[in-house]
Amino acid sequence: MTTTAHAPAALSTADKLADALADPTTVWPDGRPSGGRAWPQSLAGGASGIALLHIERARTGHGDWDTAHTWLAAAVDGAISAASNANLYFGAPALAFITHRAASASSRYLRLLDRLDAATLTVTHSRLTAAHQRIDRGERPPMEEFDLIQGLSGLGAYHLSRHPHHQITRDTLAYLVRLTEPLSEPAELPPWWMNVAPTGAPHRDYPGGHGNFGLAHGIGSALAVLSQALLCGVAVPGMTDAVERICAWTDRWRQGDDAQPWWPGQITEQQAADRRVHSSLRPRPSWCYGVSGTARAQQLAGLALGETARVQAAEHAILAALRDPAQQGQLPEIGLCHGMAGLLHAAWRMGSDTANPEITAELPRLADRLIRALAGEPHDPELLDGTAGAALALHTLGTGRASAPYWDTFLALA
Repeated sequence: MTTTAHAPAALSTADKLADALADPTTVWPDGRPSGGRAWPQSLAGGASGIALLHIERARTGHGDWDTAHTWLAAAVDGAISAASNANLYFGAPALAFITHRAASASSRYLRLLDRLDAATLTVTHSRLTAAHQRIDRGERPPMEEFDLIQGLSGLGAYHLSRHPHHQITRDTLAYLVRLTEPLSEPAELPPWWMNVAPTGAPHRDYPGGHGNFGLAHGIGSALAVLSQALLCGVAVPGMTDAVERICAWTDRWRQGDDAQPWWPGQITEQQAADRRVHSSLRPRPSWCYGVSGTARAQQLAGLALGETARVQAAEHAILAALRDPAQQGQLPEIGLCHGMAGLLHAAWRMGSDTANPEITAELPRLADRLIRALAGEPHDPELLDGTAGAALALHTLGTGRASAPYWDTFLALA
């Protein structure tokens, strides 16, 4: 079955999911979501994430602006954080991100966007100052400094999308370049090596910290954002060198063979010293740590550097995941972060960007699996791991397009 033939089923499922998420009072009868990341201004688990679904549907003519507006109003209700906890996934930057998508199709939201932009600029300036001070001290970075979800890669992704030629965009890209420049410590560990566990906190299993490859919390996020900037023609001094430095490190740790390459999710100091990663540590093909994210970052880097072999390796990696039932079986979840929707959308994005017919041919099978899983037990409505994210992936597959400003920028996939 071709992707075109599969479009009605994908769209029909996305429509049903969106209809079930149309009314905040139905989705959350108690008036607000529950859980640690479910504040209204949370992109991952709150109203802003569900608003993104309805905004994208309204922008493409598959939903109505009244529903999108209702959810956007729910997302901005209450005090909006521009404090140290604000990032692409929470607070003013998260709300600026979704409002920018709405404002691209309706002037109704421009004044709100201006206010959110001002707050996001303040947040970014503060984070940049702290990051440069840390580098000046020669210390290792905390995870929340540079990652996509909490850090400056995420803020950089927003600014590159919102105003690519603004000084704040250049300043954030310049920081990401500096992040890759050697510290005074031994060169065998890269300058983005963290002295904490993948949780972001110290742990006895990671006495020497870890090196993180992932798109959510690792250097993959910086690689994707820097590569996208090069592709957009937004360059700052040293940016190509920075991309090449990251690629040199990821190449050193690339596993498998030419037909089925893969990258670890993270490595420990002991593994770095041994120069070995056991094949049992191959991550499942999720977006956050697995090939759905790492392969897309490699593809973007290959396109930015003009390295055909790197693009081909990335596409072979995603194809291996799409064709391997064992890897597919490691993703029973539906979501963008940990589940099938993330693999589906990353593969769609990769196949679309280079018009790779092999990748495109594999998408209907995975979409069928996702649709069947969604028809089963009830799922959380949230964007990152729930039905809102799955609906966006199916909507995009069904329409065959995602117009700028891209909704999947928050995943560093575009």
